[in-house]
Amino acid sequence: MGTDHGDSEPAAEPPVEHDTDQGEGELERTIGLVGGLAIGIGTMIGAGIFVFPGLAAANAGPAAALSFAIGAVVALLVALPASELATAMPRSGGGYFFISRGLGTGPGAIVGLGLWLGLVFAAAFYLVGLGSYAGQVFAEVGLALPVNPAVPLGVAFGIGLTVLSLFGTENTASLQNGIVVVLLAILTLFLTYGSLDALGVFGTESTPERFFPPGGLLPVLQTAALVFTSYLGFAQVATVAGDIKRPGRNLPLAMVGSVVLVGVFYVVTIFVATSAFGSARLGEFGETAMVEVAREFVGLPGAIAIVFAGLLATFSSANASILSASRAVYAISRDEVIPGAASRLNLRYGTPHVALGLAGGPIVVLTATGQVELLAEVASFLHLVMYGLICVALIQLRRESPEWYTPSFHCPAGFAVAGVGALASFALIAFMQPASIVVGAAIMLVAYAWYRYYATDVDLKGDF
Repeated sequence: MGTDHGDSEPAAEPPVEHDTDQGEGELERTIGLVGGLAIGIGTMIGAGIFVFPGLAAANAGPAAALSFAIGAVVALLVALPASELATAMPRSGGGYFFISRGLGTGPGAIVGLGLWLGLVFAAAFYLVGLGSYAGQVFAEVGLALPVNPAVPLGVAFGIGLTVLSLFGTENTASLQNGIVVVLLAILTLFLTYGSLDALGVFGTESTPERFFPPGGLLPVLQTAALVFTSYLGFAQVATVAGDIKRPGRNLPLAMVGSVVLVGVFYVVTIFVATSAFGSARLGEFGETAMVEVAREFVGLPGAIAIVFAGLLATFSSANASILSASRAVYAISRDEVIPGAASRLNLRYGTPHVALGLAGGPIVVLTATGQVELLAEVASFLHLVMYGLICVALIQLRRESPEWYTPSFHCPAGFAVAGVGALASFALIAFMQPASIVVGAAIMLVAYAWYRYYATDVDLKGDF
């Protein structure tokens, strides 16, 4: 068994400013700590607060708050090992890079292709939510539309955000920073007011509702599996690690910090929402339930504020997901798991334009289906498989202790945390809907078949 790196001295971090791994170009490091936090928080806070409360409350009642808390614990158990791996391997590709270097090309190829498609499903889910909030704007001004505008608006935003990402990561990150600052300000005011109302400080007294649903703990765990899509943002920070400045410091802070902060916001949101309405009625409002919660508290001004915040949040989630999906394609192409043409960089803007097309195209197609819960759960399935294998990779690398493995952050109680994180990630999959498991498993089988056909002669283990 190798040395436990938790007791070693942190290695000095070289002043690397580019992702210089093999490929046809270099990604410039333009994202700082604020940008990393913005990617993590901005991605996670969109679905968790503005799309899921109605769906989650319908399934688990007020105990949906516990579902979000379970998701946060699982995410934190993975974020800590992932932070250690990210500081040892600060390269674009995140979980794919960690697994391919720690466990080998086969698992890496399956996870890399799964990460690409998992982010595609997640981005499509966020875009449908974005379209729902954009459509709510028409409802608030009293304009009745002949069809539900959520899907066509989501498709339009998907095309626009893909084009935006082509013109530079720095532009995308700057936009993300601004969105997150405004969003957190609105949410803090809203949730503070809502919490005081729910606690009876002012407002009408609400009738307490039974915490657990009739099915007991099972619906809570099933809802945790559904809403886990809300916690994909911390992994997206690792996916763009090749763009992060001072990765040894900024990656762990961004990954762990975003999970903790957003987890608190989620639990408070469900508490506030279920205090405003009964769970059954909240579920009837669907993806825009939070608009009706705000309307209940402060009338039309509150509804308008949450529509605006919901637009920002879902826009932010989709924006970060498209960026991360393109970086996943870039990473697996650079390693020749898929044709190398996908890792070409646009010489003018320094962005992987082919990878952006391979991300944005499928995202737009899936957005057009409008299948909110299926999109969310398939994204969760593929990410949970990756998260479990990230924890396994940490255990393997600590045991082997290769010379190149010199992380500047060490996961506390690394073996124990990674072991529990792996078990928790795989166990949560069992509570998903059968259709989501079938689709996710099919994607993994196709990924394995591609590996056997195209990449069996590629050896990535320890290639760093």
